[in-house]
Amino acid sequence: MELLTDKWLLIFASVIMAAFHGVLFIQSAHDKITDWSGNLGWLTGHFEKSIFKNQVPLLLGIVTLFELVTGFVALISIYFTFVEMPQIAAFASLLSLITFIQLFTGQRIAKDYAGAGALIPYIILSFLWLGIVYLIV
Repeated sequence: MELLTDKWLLIFASVIMAAFHGVLFIQSAHDKITDWSGNLGWLTGHFEKSIFKNQVPLLLGIVTLFELVTGFVALISIYFTFVEMPQIAAFASLLSLITFIQLFTGQRIAKDYAGAGALIPYIILSFLWLGIVYLIV
């Protein structure tokens, strides 16, 4: 059972985290792209009393781009983790943290404290993923 070494367990954990983040962000970006007007309408109302009220379309585009890139980098990192280049997974986990911080900041500024709080478990998972990759390297 050589495959069940500590390193392989860490690699498996990193791959699962990468798949999770890949699905999460690509699905979210896909939803924003396929229902752009619905998302834009909801977010315009969500931010109508904030400093972002006039920048909602631009910010939605930026967040969507970050989600798309983060999701694809996360999925690509699976391959690189297996070929002993886990630095790509570290980069993907950092991108996920940057993306979540954008979402978290927006929720806080919109005074949607429950929405911001709902992101905390995802942020913790991203930090955990970064820690796992650090242990692999």
